[in-house]
Amino acid sequence: MPGSSRPALLWDLVLGVLGTAAFLLDLGADLWAAVQYALGGRYLWAGLVLALLGLASVAMQLFSWLWLRGDPADLHGSQPPRRCLALLHLLQLGYLYRCMQGLQQGLLVWRQEEPSEFDLAYTDFLSLDISMLRLFETFLETTPQLTLVLAIILQSGQAECYQWVGICTSFLGISWALLDYHRALRTCLPSKPLLGWGSSVIYFLWNLLLLWPRVLAVALFSALFPSYVALHFLGLWLVLLFWVWLQGTDFMPDASSEWLYRLTVATILYFSWFNVAEGHTRGRASIHLAFLLSDSILLVATWVTHSSWLPSGIPLQLWLSVGGGCFLLGLALRLVYYRWLHPSCRRWEPEPDQVDGARSLLSPEGYQLPQNRRMTQLAQNFFPKAKDGAASPVKGEVNGVL
Repeated sequence: MPGSSRPALLWDLVLGVLGTAAFLLDLGADLWAAVQYALGGRYLWAGLVLALLGLASVAMQLFSWLWLRGDPADLHGSQPPRRCLALLHLLQLGYLYRCMQGLQQGLLVWRQEEPSEFDLAYTDFLSLDISMLRLFETFLETTPQLTLVLAIILQSGQAECYQWVGICTSFLGISWALLDYHRALRTCLPSKPLLGWGSSVIYFLWNLLLLWPRVLAVALFSALFPSYVALHFLGLWLVLLFWVWLQGTDFMPDASSEWLYRLTVATILYFSWFNVAEGHTRGRASIHLAFLLSDSILLVATWVTHSSWLPSGIPLQLWLSVGGGCFLLGLALRLVYYRWLHPSCRRWEPEPDQVDGARSLLSPEGYQLPQNRRMTQLAQNFFPKAKDGAASPVKGEVNGVL
């Protein structure tokens, strides 16, 4: 094993530990907030926090279980019996089990002097699933929780310590999940180099800055019109769900579970862009950005025509200025990223004989290695120009090994 690979494996292991710690920290912050709301007699707020936690956890366990059930039986080696795995997921511990499994595999590979190609590919397989589950949890629980706590603060006019902790952990968790997911996609395609430090920082910042105005828009609307925010979400969510259905997604093992994926993607699209199908990614991303921007402008018009002050007495103009400034800065950084820092730019491309992405599907001995078909398919949708350079998943094959 080349010496330069060991620091990379150690760094991946450290990132895995930090990601798991961030998840537990965010979970602890949410439970802390729910307890404080209940102790203060604000049972509706406590109930909403716990409801979001519960729904997101159930969805994560379903995804994890369906993927495990769809993977080849001999792929995961010496894992617990299927009944034990089912019980872990029923107890809402499936995601943490996957995190521990990924860390154990990463540690095993790092400690080996020359790890096998199968062990390296299997490590990638596990980390890709964990990255996808983390992204789902982020937009099913963390982002709605952030919107809720901001609405509570804007309506009450004061912020407690546990609320500031929740805001900080939510923003970091959201940006981390988006960056980790984007980096994970690149490990699926050998024609795409990994993100460098400079492009990673810019990617982190523009995602954070573009997401903040959207969350702020919904939070302000919730603070001013708490009775109508559910109708607003449901109306937009149905439109986005219809759009996802029209694109004919094929991510899950079967047609019935595919609807779970579509429901989740529609929720993600309510807050941020997420590509699910082949085609002109830039065009669809622009349409989605214009759609969310138009919706946010309509929300702003609603605020201005009904009130210029929040219930707490805070002027809306202050928050609108902050949100608008973040949006413009985030849009500028996004243009900078795709114009000069994107790894597909000429000066970031590897030499023809370099492969910085996924492990080769065939080892020197000739046997097939694990490939995460579901994530590879998403990567090819996100990077259509790299499709010819990557190994395409075979239609109709089970997830896991081709």
